[in-house]
Amino acid sequence: MKINKKLIALITTGILSISMLTGCSSGGESTSSDSVKKVGITQLVEHPSLDQTKEGFIKALEDNGYKDGENVEIDYQNAQNDNPTSQTIASNFVNDKKDLIYAISTPSAQAAFNATQDIPVLFTAVTDPVEAGLVKSLDNKDGGNVSGTSDFLSIDKTMSLVEKLTPQAKKIAVIYSTSEVNSKVQVDSLKEYAKTKGWEVIEKGISASSEVNQAITSVVGKADVLYVPTDNLVVSSMPIIAKVANENKLPIIASDEGSVTSGALACGGVDYYQLGYKTGEMAVQILKGEKQPSDLAVETMDEPVITMNEDTMKTLGIEKPADIDVKLVKTEN
Repeated sequence: MKINKKLIALITTGILSISMLTGCSSGGESTSSDSVKKVGITQLVEHPSLDQTKEGFIKALEDNGYKDGENVEIDYQNAQNDNPTSQTIASNFVNDKKDLIYAISTPSAQAAFNATQDIPVLFTAVTDPVEAGLVKSLDNKDGGNVSGTSDFLSIDKTMSLVEKLTPQAKKIAVIYSTSEVNSKVQVDSLKEYAKTKGWEVIEKGISASSEVNQAITSVVGKADVLYVPTDNLVVSSMPIIAKVANENKLPIIASDEGSVTSGALACGGVDYYQLGYKTGEMAVQILKGEKQPSDLAVETMDEPVITMNEDTMKTLGIEKPADIDVKLVKTEN
C-alpha cells in the first residue's frame, strides 16, 4: 500500500492547529477562573448587629473594586445559632479552597480558626479575641492566618448610661450564655465595675434560647436594670426579653443598636456596619496580595454610639439626657 506523504502532513498540521487552539482556549478559561476570588462568610445567627457587619464588609469590597458575581464570589452561610453547624461551614469553606474566610461572631471565628492554618481568616464582632484563642495579642505580631476587628468597649462607657438614665439603680441583672467566651469576659468586667459603685449583680446564665423566658421572668421585681452584653444567644432573643422587661418597667441597657431597635431602652455600643466595613478594608489588602493577616493588628472602635428607643422611653417614662449626643430609633417589628 502506497502512503500519501502529502496527506499525512496535512492531517498532522491540522491536529497540531486544533491542539494549539484548544490549549489557548483552556488557558484563557483558567486565567479567568483564577482571577475570581472566593470569599466565604460564616455567621452564627441572624440579628441586626451581625447582619450590619456583613453589609459593611460587602460594601467595603465593592468600594474597592470587588463586586460579587464579577471578580469575587461570595458564599454566605448562616449557622442558625448552632455551633456544630458553624464547624461544618468552616470545614466546607476549607474544602472549597476559599481565598478568604470572614467569620462573624466568636463561635464562627473559633470554628474557622480550628479548620485551617492556611486560608486567611478575618473575624468581627469578637469581644476578646485573645481570650477566645484567636490571636496571641491585639498587635498580632506573632499572628498566623487570623486577624480582624473587635467590638470591645470598656464597660464604664456602657454603665455610664445606667447612672444617667436610672440613677437610683443598685441591682443590675445580666443574662448571658455560659458557653460564649466573650460573654464571660463582659460579665466579669461588669462585676468588677459594680464593686466600685456598690451595686449588686444578679447573674442568670443560660445555655439555650428555650431558657430565655424563664431567665428574664426570674429577674423581674428583683433587679433595677437589666444589662445585655454582646451575647449572640441572648441578643437573638431580644424581642422576647424586651417585651417582658418593658411590660414590667425594667429598663434594659444593651451593648448594640440592634438590641435597642428590638426594644431595649438604650445602648452604648459600636457601629457594627462600620466595624464590618473596617474588616472589609482589611480583606481587600489580603485579596490584593498586599498584606497577610499576620501583618494586620486587630482593630477596634474606641467611641461608643449612644442609641435610645423612643417607644421604650415613653413606656418607661424616661427622657433623653440633655448633656449627651443620642441617636433615637423606634422599635422594629
